Amino acid sequence: QVQLVESGGGSVQPGESLRLSCAPSESMWTQYDIGWFRQVPGHERETVSCINRSQGPSYYADSVKGLFTISGDNVKKTVDFQMDTQKPEDTAVYYCATCFWGGIQNTQLSDYWGQGTQVTVSS
Repeated sequence: QVQLVESGGGSVQPGESLRLSCAPSESMWTQYDIGWFRQVPGHERETVSCINRSQGPSYYADSVKGLFTISGDNVKKTVDFQMDTQKPEDTAVYYCATCFWGGIQNTQLSDYWGQGTQVTVSS
């Protein structure tokens, strides 16, 4: 079974932090690189970050470099996303999905998606 389950969304004030977690199904854990994507209503979906299982560098969109951190937990088998110093423009639905390194910014190349979790940054 192919499944990605997100958790950890919510509402925070500007400057605060939030942590998202993605739990892929067992079969996906060893087969796919997993990442985080986001979409604002009326805008295209955006690749925010992808983790590299081959121990290479992770990918981060320029807008989140130095602020957000992606990590994999091999015990819990989750891909976590620490979002620090959040801004109102980070407000979006965040999705966990598979990454395709041959076209990391092309979200249409991602084969599998979670249902999404809302993140709202507002004062």
